[in-house]
Amino acid sequence: MEPKNYTVTRIEGEYAYLREDGTAGDVELFIALALLPSGTDVGTRLHYEMLEYTVID
Repeated sequence: MEPKNYTVTRIEGEYAYLREDGTAGDVELFIALALLPSGTDVGTRLHYEMLEYTVID
């Protein structure tokens, strides 16, 4: 899978909804917070590559 950048749009319980940067529409990725870096919150920008998420400054 190619590298992608996401923004956390909302958090509900133990799950986060991510929207791919630069795309239009309402498509969101639903993922467990446990798989994301600690401190992830709404508005956090993430980079996904090699099955790992990292925070983008």
